[in-house]
Amino acid sequence: MTTSTRGASRTPAVLVLEDGRMFRGRAYGAVGVTFGEAVFSTGMTGYQETLTDPSYHRQVVVMTAPHVGNTGVNDEDPESKRIWVAGYVVRDPARVPSNWRSRRPLDDELRHQGVVGISGIDTRALTRHLRERGAMRVGIFSGNALPDEGTMLAEVRQAPEMKGADLSAEVATKEAYVVPAIGEKKFTVAAVDLGIKGMTPHRMAERGIEVHVLPATATVEDVYAVNPDGVFFSNGPGDPATADHPVSVMRAVLERGTPLFGICFGNQILGRALGFGTYKLKYGHRGINQPVQDRTTGKVEVTAHNHGFAVDAPLDQVTETPYGRVEVSHVCLNDNVVEGLQLLDRPAFSVQYHPEAAAGPHDAAYLFDRFTSLMSTVPMEGQRA
Repeated sequence: MTTSTRGASRTPAVLVLEDGRMFRGRAYGAVGVTFGEAVFSTGMTGYQETLTDPSYHRQVVVMTAPHVGNTGVNDEDPESKRIWVAGYVVRDPARVPSNWRSRRPLDDELRHQGVVGISGIDTRALTRHLRERGAMRVGIFSGNALPDEGTMLAEVRQAPEMKGADLSAEVATKEAYVVPAIGEKKFTVAAVDLGIKGMTPHRMAERGIEVHVLPATATVEDVYAVNPDGVFFSNGPGDPATADHPVSVMRAVLERGTPLFGICFGNQILGRALGFGTYKLKYGHRGINQPVQDRTTGKVEVTAHNHGFAVDAPLDQVTETPYGRVEVSHVCLNDNVVEGLQLLDRPAFSVQYHPEAAAGPHDAAYLFDRFTSLMSTVPMEGQRA
């Protein structure tokens, strides 16, 4: 039996959390079995960008918005060439999409790409459970011949955890490619792809930057082979404690004094490069409505997030590092999690969230302008040898 093309499948499905709690519903998307880390996203829109964000690799995403799929799927909004989520959980899928850009229903796209999902469950109760107990391993089982509850729970508990997972190379490009500047070319940036979203190099291209996107395995020699005016480290999945190679590359960039900008995973990489630790958040920040204060200006921004790990840095003091002084530049107003770092003696900064805002608010777009300004004030001939 296959799922309906109109989000009204009658095929039974069960969501099983590693602590034993279960939710019964109906199959949504592909029928089968999937495992991952259960996380929730608070975005009211932008589900297509969420699904195609490589940072969600090996995660089962629970949508807190009750109605999903209303605008269908188009060919313009994907952030990568495929859906990356391990599974998808919605309450009330749209029966018929209604949007002038829609090309096909969301459940058709999920099924076409083999993404196992579940619908018709109480996602509010599930979200509250995850907020209380924390993100955890989960399995979705669907089909007319489901295993017994004990077997399903045992399989979930055998699935790998996100802590200790080294995933960036699994989602990054295998070959370097170039995103040309839009209009007059002003700068060249080497972007290390740890799970980059398509809108990120586009935002830089809009500012006259030619972006050379490099694999996660790129060496320091690869980075400087493109004669960059600046270096960028992208978002990506997994535990930053495993990312020793990107950390070593970033330290080499810091040594040379090349303007540097990192987002999300790139912020965690900068934290590690400076000597800070990282830790796993209880349930993370995911969605497009997270309040963050830019301490350099005092401005509060509504921002787009997708991270389950954070940098362990002191919030209210300047810290001495091998690369000079650093301070926490941004902080989440919900829980005081570090959301940005800024070096005071070298041209480098990072944020934990997504300023490319796809989908999401555009409050943080100025960060790409800040990166451009850094490259304007630190010409290549002035960088350290």
